[in-house]
Formats: sequence, C-alpha cells, structure tokens
Amino acid sequence: MAETLFNAINVHGYFMEYDTERAGGFEPLRLVPRDKTIVLGLATSKSGQLEAKDDIRRRITRAAKFIPLEQLCLSPQCGFASTEEGNILTEDEQWAKLKMIVEVAQEVWG
Repeated sequence: MAETLFNAINVHGYFMEYDTERAGGFEPLRLVPRDKTIVLGLATSKSGQLEAKDDIRRRITRAAKFIPLEQLCLSPQCGFASTEEGNILTEDEQWAKLKMIVEVAQEVWG
C-alpha cells in the first residue's frame, strides 16, 4: 500500500500520524520519492502531556534512516480539535506542545 500511496497519488507531501505504536515503523518511508515531503506527526494532540524533546529527536533520527532528513518535517499528529467535542487538553497545553515542536524543529533542521 505504501508504494501506491507515495507514488501513484499526485501530492507534494503527506501528514503522517506517528504519535503511537499503532502507527507502525518508519520503514515504508523508504518508498517516498525524492520530490515529496513527509510531515511526521510525533506529538499527540489528544492529551496535554508534553513529549520529551529527546524522544522526538530520536524518532526523527530513526525516520531519517529511511528518508533523507531534508524531506522530513515535524508537527502534531492531528489538529487539537480533531473530534467534535475537542480533545482533553487546555489551551496552555496546546501552546506548550507547539512551542516544543518549534524548538525541536530548530534544533534538528536549524
């Protein structure tokens, strides 16, 4: 399925949820063409618990074993109101997650 997804669909990038083990490994990223971008959704938007920056950086490094770092980006795995009733986190927790994502992105990509 990954080969079809990455090669037959005419888009520039993919937002991929990787915030839980259920998402699977990064191995399918080896099939992404060089002209496409993968946005790694490594921070969950479902809870206010802040992920450890070291854990996020380690996961980016693991993904970069299958696709060049230059083709990767970082984001939350979904919007903060991904259900009708919203998710269980405060506005301050949302901002803290976004701040952490920006800090990790600056550390990884400069």
